Amino acid sequence: MSHNKSSLTPGDVENLRRRSAADSSERYVEPDQHHQLPRRQSQNEWLGVGLQHPELGAVESPPPEASSHHICHYTPKCFLTVHRGGHGTSARSTPTRGARSTPSRFGEEGWHEGTTKTTIRAENEVEAHREANNYKFGFRKWKAHVTERPIEDQSDLIKELYSDLTVVKPREGSVLTLGNILYVFLFGWWISLIYLLICPVMCLTIFGVPYGKLCLKMAWYFIWPFGRSLEKAGDVVWRPIIRPPKIEVIPEEGVSEDSKDHTRDSAPLLMSSPVPVEIPVPEPAATKTSHHWCRISTYLWLLLGYPVLVVVHCLACVLSWLPVFTIPVAKMNARMMTKVLLMAPEDIQIHTLEKTYMCEGRVILCCYQAFNVYYYKYTVQGISIFALNLLPLVVITLVIGYVDHEHAYISAETKFATAITSIIPLSYFIGMGIASISAQSNFAVGAVVNATFGSITEMTFYITALLRGHKAATKCYEEIVKAALTGTLLGCILFIPGICMVIGGIKHREQRFNSRSAGVSSALLFISIGGVFAPTLFSKIFGNLVCESCTSTPGNGSVPFVCKDCHYDSSQTDQHFILSQIEPLVYTISVLLPAAYLIGLIFTLKTHSHIYDIHISDGQGGHAHAGHHHVVWSRWRALGVLIVATVLMACCADLSTENIEPLLMDASISQYFIGVTLLAMVPELPEIVNGVMFAVQNNISLSLEVGSCIAVQVCMIQIPLLILFNAFYDVGFVLVFSDIHLWSSIFSVILVNYIFMDGKCDYFQGTALVVVYLILLALYFFAPSPRSC
Repeated sequence: MSHNKSSLTPGDVENLRRRSAADSSERYVEPDQHHQLPRRQSQNEWLGVGLQHPELGAVESPPPEASSHHICHYTPKCFLTVHRGGHGTSARSTPTRGARSTPSRFGEEGWHEGTTKTTIRAENEVEAHREANNYKFGFRKWKAHVTERPIEDQSDLIKELYSDLTVVKPREGSVLTLGNILYVFLFGWWISLIYLLICPVMCLTIFGVPYGKLCLKMAWYFIWPFGRSLEKAGDVVWRPIIRPPKIEVIPEEGVSEDSKDHTRDSAPLLMSSPVPVEIPVPEPAATKTSHHWCRISTYLWLLLGYPVLVVVHCLACVLSWLPVFTIPVAKMNARMMTKVLLMAPEDIQIHTLEKTYMCEGRVILCCYQAFNVYYYKYTVQGISIFALNLLPLVVITLVIGYVDHEHAYISAETKFATAITSIIPLSYFIGMGIASISAQSNFAVGAVVNATFGSITEMTFYITALLRGHKAATKCYEEIVKAALTGTLLGCILFIPGICMVIGGIKHREQRFNSRSAGVSSALLFISIGGVFAPTLFSKIFGNLVCESCTSTPGNGSVPFVCKDCHYDSSQTDQHFILSQIEPLVYTISVLLPAAYLIGLIFTLKTHSHIYDIHISDGQGGHAHAGHHHVVWSRWRALGVLIVATVLMACCADLSTENIEPLLMDASISQYFIGVTLLAMVPELPEIVNGVMFAVQNNISLSLEVGSCIAVQVCMIQIPLLILFNAFYDVGFVLVFSDIHLWSSIFSVILVNYIFMDGKCDYFQGTALVVVYLILLALYFFAPSPRSC
């Protein structure tokens, strides 16, 4: 094969541009092009010389065949190829020179991006199923992984997050950072002060003088531990980092132009900075047991100094673990408490690491930074660190809620705040369980789990609130439920797409999404809003006109009555009219809405599945293979988590409705505003995070589907279930909303449908949605309370 410089025709350039636009997030070598690339010279030729090193010896150069495979190294992965257009296209379609584009069998009047596709890389078969479920209508969208890779296969960034702070590595840059300076003011000074106070106490015992000196050294260490290591005397293994010599290609003088072209074509591929050769750092050899446990000073230390320091380090661990980004400080304190303070004091040495020290070693403790922004990716057993940190709040909520019934120690407002916040981690665990079961099961099981548990978070609160209002014989709780339903609609229609467009648009300037799938969601939203608010329109047409504060002039019949606050109210209509007209209409709608939802499922997943046409491939046109992965939650474990989280969710919902009464009695806050904000959006925080993460990764289609899917489920599943519950256990729930709910919802659906028309979005459109949402919130904030409250 020739080594002359290849040239690209305009057609090739256009094909490459289209390919880059369709798959801008990854670069891979097509299987059919794997053997078509120009084979380079042997590795010795394009490196210039063979690698020589006094400690490594001569490195054998691979044969030309191995070199070509080294150039185009291909690692099998799982790919999800999402065809937004032609149904009959293959899983892999590479544009070739001279090939004519074949029109889609759906016609040229279809979607304007019908010939493009999106290729999404998945690490294994389970993750591929999770990604595929995200594109299925009616399935809960989930961004987080449900499997874990071995730590050896993770990137260096992830490895650093899970480091136990025992390996010393050369580090570029200074340790004088803002996070380390904040550590001194937040943790360093008072930890050092405690050590300084314990130092004279141990010295006064005479026998504890070695531990007094240790406290003095630890006080000096903790005021600035960065760039310094704690080592055990004679127990550190250091290995130098071996780097190959820098290799350059020096062109010969007096060569012809053909030789120059050949030299440029066969130029070395490795002309960057030297690549470090990683040498594993061995574990330190096992040493003999120290005799310091036989000394009197050790037991004096365990009696006088160690317990106080355990309390101090535990407090530092808790305070640094909860903010997440300061977890390295928690690891450092835990290591000090469980390892360093139990060693013989004469074995502990402090060593300052020089910046130019090019060695690796394993020590007792070494920390370079107190603050790491990437700890938002940290997981424990596959569970997000944020959800894990909020989990103790659930226990606190249950204890203070069911023990202190009379509010003797904790106020009702505090109990409500803890109860409503506890819903956030429980919502995360429910979403994680649904995604885990769906990714490991077939479509039927996944659909049942999503339909059963997908709305359990909201339904538990709505039902407990209605039961609480029925028990108290007040309609105020019913109005709160209706405000929460409307607030969920507005948040999912306006706020979630808006904030995703803003954040994604700032990073990616302009984003494109599947306008046909968005059109299906918009149509279902129109059907939903029309069905849900049909009884409200019916009551306004045929309900009674009720006026309050009517006045007239006595003795003057020509002066008309002056009335204020006139409105149509179906609640004061005779009971026969409600039972004979409105309730049959509500029951009819409660049957039609789930039927429309079922038709939408059949349309998007069966008859017109090309809208979400998904092919799972391993990158070679085959099926995905199960790679090296570990499923975080098995099906049975996920099911158990779902059941437990649902029970805890019901308890937290009961406590929140029990302690919300002081807020309802507060005249300065409208009950409408409480319903559309706290009760509606707090349970949806995990969904908002998922949508934002999709948008950041330039997958705005899934970000928009997150909000649309929830809004459709509220109207077509949750409201019919509430009507069904009221039919079996009459709590007085009537599907008649206030005017503010009616017009806000209709206006929001029309606005979103207008923005979704062109299949493109940017941060300006997102800002428009967020601003409209904030305007509606201001409307609810200044609105008077419902008459039933």
